[in-house]
Amino acid sequence: MQKISFQLYSARNFQPFSEVFRVVSQAGYSQVEGYSALYATLDSTAIAAIKADLDGNGLSMPTAHFGIDMLEEEPERVLEIVRTLGIQAIYCPYLMPEDRPTDASGWRAFGERLQKASVPYRKAGLDFGWHNHDFEFIALPDGSFPQDEIFAGGPDLSWEADIAWIVRGGADPLAWIEKYADRITSVHVKDIAPAGENADEDGWADVGYGTLPWRELMKALSATKAKYFIVEHDNPKDLKRLADRSIATIKAF
Repeated sequence: MQKISFQLYSARNFQPFSEVFRVVSQAGYSQVEGYSALYATLDSTAIAAIKADLDGNGLSMPTAHFGIDMLEEEPERVLEIVRTLGIQAIYCPYLMPEDRPTDASGWRAFGERLQKASVPYRKAGLDFGWHNHDFEFIALPDGSFPQDEIFAGGPDLSWEADIAWIVRGGADPLAWIEKYADRITSVHVKDIAPAGENADEDGWADVGYGTLPWRELMKALSATKAKYFIVEHDNPKDLKRLADRSIATIKAF
């Protein structure tokens, strides 16, 4: 098992991040994953302060999410953040509903757009890929899937596979893991509560306390190129509970 990371989006409602870093470090994590809102509006001094705070808690940030607009329009700023924080892999995480294509050619073009956006980052030696949600696994009118079309348009894109979102999209995660094993360089490890439970947490669960067969999934993922395994929960009520229980589950595999 690689070092276990923690997606800081899970902690956005438990500020300040200085306290989040302490909780995550004490739970046993050695890495965290950043997300756009963490650094999008911060200047160089503030980014350097985040790095110092991470160092002070024995944490590193090898992976991070950046929005498509920032990646395309502010590459030098992104690279400055990357250098300061020691980021090694960038994943574009989302596309707003109103911006999503409605046919295969549109999604293929979006893959081409990501491929083009990746050039300065791959030239800098960074891994660059796409992070999925559920909409990539909902069939288009011609029967194709956005996820396939994105990768057809972006032959060099890596994949940060969010397994729980694949399931929420109605797809078989094991089949998709096998299909794109050579693309998966990072994995979001989260869980889905049983039907009707955890409504106040949007139906998500701490890892090992939901319905996903994580032991089987981890075995399948061991055959991929995944280097980073990142705990996430989109709307937890208790940060410490999430951090403690999820890492304990993963370490038990």
